[in-house]
Amino acid sequence: MARVQRLATLLLAMACVIAPQGVRAADAPVKMVVLGDSLSAGYGLPGADAFPARLAKALEAKGLAVSITNAGVSGDTASGGLGRVDWSVPGGTEAVILELGANDALRGIDPAVTRKALDGILTKLKDRKIAVLLSGMYAPRNLGPDYVRDFDGIFPALAASYGALYYPFFLDGVATDEKLNQRDGLHPTAAGVDVIVARIMPKVEELIARAKAARGS
Repeated sequence: MARVQRLATLLLAMACVIAPQGVRAADAPVKMVVLGDSLSAGYGLPGADAFPARLAKALEAKGLAVSITNAGVSGDTASGGLGRVDWSVPGGTEAVILELGANDALRGIDPAVTRKALDGILTKLKDRKIAVLLSGMYAPRNLGPDYVRDFDGIFPALAASYGALYYPFFLDGVATDEKLNQRDGLHPTAAGVDVIVARIMPKVEELIARAKAARGS
């Protein structure tokens, strides 16, 4: 009888040790990376006003624990992102917001090149079992209907192919609004960043849920 009681006590003690660790793992902040260009990097803004920082603050206000790394590089193209994805997205990353392509369109890069690069990034992230939110971009309309069709179609097609979450246009609600853009008319102001954060938030919440669900798989 005494032996049974000792065994029960031991099992109870183990449960008390193991259970909190499991709870801590489940509740640990989701490690997220924003892999992008100047739009997400925060060109022309203090670091605290860049998209990753403002997103982190908004998520904190919602009680969501997330650690966000700003891996935005001004001037970067999709091909540039592919070239650095392995070190820009470090080990342990659980979720990525992929925001690349704007510079490709501004430079008139062949959409096939952009698509191949984004496809390569998504393949690498999928192989690492990282949840992805792909943010789309629209080509300038003065590049002609064929270019616009081919470029704009890259993002929804790739998102569907990889089962990634999809946000059609990163600058939704901000593009062309002088009050929400810096003097260059291309990069959002701090107020513009807040609009982006508010509009993309539902998709980011889905991304976090996917990352957390993957912890148990």
